[in-house]
Amino acid sequence: MSRFSRPLAGAAALASVDLLVAMGLVWVGQGTGLIRGQSFMVDDIRWAWVGGVLILLGIGVAVQGRWPRR
Repeated sequence: MSRFSRPLAGAAALASVDLLVAMGLVWVGQGTGLIRGQSFMVDDIRWAWVGGVLILLGIGVAVQGRWPRR
């Protein structure tokens, strides 16, 4: 493995964490009605649950990336 691929892998993981958490927060906001708009997701609690799962996945990816592999 090239020594140059590690920083790119870290940047990709960080971007995926940011994306998962941001999407999760938006979906929780829409599902709970905190973010209003003309969407099928507004006031549908299922989307709040799905958003919560995305947030947890993002946290999991962030935690997994903190420990070096053996």
